[in-house]
Amino acid sequence: MPISSGTHLLYTVHPGDTLYSIAEQLGTNVPSLVQINALYPPSSDPNRIYPGQVLLARLPGMAEQSSVLYQVQPGDSLFRIAERFSVSVDMLAGLNQIQQPDVLKVAQLLFIASFAYEVEQGDTLFSISRRFGTPMSELIRANRNRQGLSPDVIYPGFRLVIPLPSSTNIVVYEPLPGTKIASGQRLMGSARAFEATINYQIRDAMGRSITEEKAATAAHGAPAFGLFDVQIKFDQTPTTPNGSLMVYTRSARDGSIQDLVEVPVTF
Repeated sequence: MPISSGTHLLYTVHPGDTLYSIAEQLGTNVPSLVQINALYPPSSDPNRIYPGQVLLARLPGMAEQSSVLYQVQPGDSLFRIAERFSVSVDMLAGLNQIQQPDVLKVAQLLFIASFAYEVEQGDTLFSISRRFGTPMSELIRANRNRQGLSPDVIYPGFRLVIPLPSSTNIVVYEPLPGTKIASGQRLMGSARAFEATINYQIRDAMGRSITEEKAATAAHGAPAFGLFDVQIKFDQTPTTPNGSLMVYTRSARDGSIQDLVEVPVTF
């Protein structure tokens, strides 16, 4: 499953831009931009890009983790960006250390808690949606104004921006949805939690508990978002090839589960 490693940028084309000038500006190359965005007939023409069109570019560097940045455009608001990428406004502000949510600077770069996936032969938007547990509407919204994408046709080599699993106050960075996990696997994310405490458990597709509920501590407690980073421990051997990782908090008042994030995984 080709998760695309490295840092990616969603770039909005400006008047006068060419693929060459964009590649020079971002430290990439034209063939990479053409492939990542499927800029070839019949969906597109690499010699005719237009203002407002959105391109995904792989930025230089050797980062192993797949991540995506968004460049703020005129007229953007934190609410509109959060809605586009299926995260809460508070989380988007917290992950980017934005103290004044009403003040955004044009061209400011925001981390948007997503990853990049390179389409394979035989993929459909529906099959990708099923694999990652991400509604098709969210995939289409996150990749809005990208000419190489349509609900009916996607091309091998095209890289999709896929929002990470999240709730209002929790986002999971690792493991990525649909990936294989084992005991000792890293569980990492950010959470805004009372006394910085989050909980996790793992169940297989039959509902059997593979990991009983365990607690972990984030680097900061509410009202801040803090990073959590722990090793998953299996208590039982999975009986099915698929399952679900659940990350959540519990209410201090009645112990009920809150802010549940479910990540589809394989064993």
